[in-house]
Amino acid sequence: MRGKWAQGIQPRNFTWVLKDRVAVCERPGGFGSNHRKVRRQEEIIWIRQNGFDFVLSLCGSNANLHNYEEMGVPFHHVPFSGPAAGQLSLTRAMSSIRDHVNAGDKIVLHRDQLGERVFGLVAAYLLWMELVPNGPQAIAISERLFERELGQIARETVALVAKCDVSADVPVDAFAHTPPEEIDDGGEEDLDD
Repeated sequence: MRGKWAQGIQPRNFTWVLKDRVAVCERPGGFGSNHRKVRRQEEIIWIRQNGFDFVLSLCGSNANLHNYEEMGVPFHHVPFSGPAAGQLSLTRAMSSIRDHVNAGDKIVLHRDQLGERVFGLVAAYLLWMELVPNGPQAIAISERLFERELGQIARETVALVAKCDVSADVPVDAFAHTPPEEIDDGGEEDLDD
């Protein structure tokens, strides 16, 4: 019988965008001086135990991505730094999310912290996938979802959708990594920072 620890802990600021399909959260373990190896491990265990097929890291750095591999969690690194990165960056992020969802994957996206770039990406996704008819509605839904007003970076991300090719095809496997074998419970491993 496994204890409560074996179930892990839910990542901070975990929010469903599309119930049981697409979620967002803060990077497992936190960011900066608040980052903790034990918390990272517990949150990755929670992701694995809750049946997520892929973690999509939107972080610019690939730091700590090896921890997903070590714990048997497939991940996909698609750096997204916001609208200033341009159309290609947004197209890669949107295409990756779309392709995972179309493949039936349950995914969780993260950046170091849950902020304007992620909020804008969520609103852009709603517009990109034609789940809403226009940018203002995508922004309004995202504001309700995250219970805060979207700022300039998020709004610029939504506006960038109009300049992108929403039918662009970026294969799911282009940036994906699937660990070679699953690891039993990850309970005793010492993970690097």
